[in-house]
This record gives sequence, C-alpha cells and structure tokens, in this order.
Amino acid sequence: MLRGFYTAASGMIAQQRRTELLTNNMSNANTTGYKADQTSVRSFSEMLISNMGGKTIPTENKLGIPEISKVGGLSTGVYVQEANPSFTQGTLEETGLNTDLALADESLPANDDGRRGSVLFTVQDGDGGLRYTRNGSFTLDGQGYLTTPSGLYVLSDKNERIKLESDRFTVTGDGAILEGNVQTARLGIGYSNDPSSQLMKDGEGLYKAVNDEGLPSAYAAAGGGFSAKQGFLEGSNVDQSRTMTEMMSAYRSFESSQKVLQAYDKSLDKAVNEVGRI
Repeated sequence: MLRGFYTAASGMIAQQRRTELLTNNMSNANTTGYKADQTSVRSFSEMLISNMGGKTIPTENKLGIPEISKVGGLSTGVYVQEANPSFTQGTLEETGLNTDLALADESLPANDDGRRGSVLFTVQDGDGGLRYTRNGSFTLDGQGYLTTPSGLYVLSDKNERIKLESDRFTVTGDGAILEGNVQTARLGIGYSNDPSSQLMKDGEGLYKAVNDEGLPSAYAAAGGGFSAKQGFLEGSNVDQSRTMTEMMSAYRSFESSQKVLQAYDKSLDKAVNEVGRI
C-alpha cells in the first residue's frame, strides 16, 4: 500500500513541475527571442514482484529454498527528467529601428536525426565570458558600443566589442556592419548543431556553452544557411493555445494523482483505526 502512496505522490510532484514550467513559458510569450522549455517525463525503473509460496523445491535438491513465482512488474512512479528549450524560429516582427536585429534560420544544416541547429548573437558578460542570445533588441551606450538592454557588449566575429559612430549604420544579410560605405565590423554569430546538449540557460535570455567552450563561427560552420535582418526582432516561439492545453492536462493529471493519494490515505486510516480494534 505504501508503494502506491509514494507512486501517487511522485505523479503529483512531476505534474507540479510541468505546470510551473508551462506557466513560465506563458509568462514569456511576449519576450523577445524567448525559447519555450519542453519537459520530458519518465518513469522510474519497475520492480519485479514475486510470490513466495509455502512450496519448496523438490527434496532431491536438499536446499529447502521456498519456491518463487513471478507476479509481474510494479511501477514506482514518474519524474521530470529534464527541461530543454526548443530552438525553433520565432516570428520576425518589423520595428524599423536600426539597432534592432534578428537572425533568420533559412537552410541550416540538418543533423543525422533530422533536427537542425541554431545560430545566436555573441555577447560578453560582466566577467568577460562569452554568452549567446537570440534577443537582438540592441542599443548604443554612451561610448558608442553596441550593447544588449542589460548592458552586455555585443561582439564581432573576432570577439571584439563593436563601436559605432551613430545609430545610422547598416547591417547586411551576411552580418557585415557598414557606416556609409565602409565596413566597421561583422556581427559575431555562433552556431550550434545540437543546442539542446551544447547550450544551457544563463538567465535574461542568455545561453552559455557547456564547459564554457565557445561556439564555432556560424559563417563557416552553418554554410550560409541564415541571414541577419536589420529593423526586425524575433518573437518568442511559445504556442500559447498549445501551452494552455498542456497546462489543463497537467492540472487534471495532478488532480487524478491527488485523488489516488487520498484513497490510499483513507485506507491507511481504516487499517489503523478500525482493523486494529478487531
């Protein structure tokens, strides 16, 4: 009975975590460049239940070991194994601002399993480390450096800070930044062929490479399968209607596990307070 109690409780915990993650996706549905998290719910290993009867192995064995008959498997509950962001392209929305940039995934190379990689802007965090983002809502600081809304420096393809004379600059599809007819720099764009395993979230729409290893330059690694869009921002890839449906499903699953747990609790109450009297 107690095994069933723990199994129902694990189901409630798993669905609670799913609900929290889906709620976070909904709250970021209008966040520029946000990538929706996806959960993977797995079951714990099953236990093989056996029945130890009164019969014994034939006397010629002279062991006297009770005969064991298999009953079947017993589930021991579920858990949320991981939460990985989906790097599918969000909708590009035109803003008309020169400092707003977006990356369009056009024909990125496909992996062996058919999934495609992702390209991201390269920025520098406060400690000088490399971080990556799809949020291209940039601005110029007081010294003319191109920065993120939180003040992180946007880097060039040489991992150098990009300094501009004014916001009257042009960004070409291949990432070149022109002031007049002169190329000042080229956007630093990293490429990950498997972002789910190579990147991890670092807060504020930023990602960092696993083991702090930098991503290769997208200009060579991605084979020209993307383009930079000036005057555009990428919206989140959250499907709000689907997310709401999944939230309702998670809530109903939580309720079902809760009712099972309550049934076990009543059975335990009777076993202790009623059966014990007899």
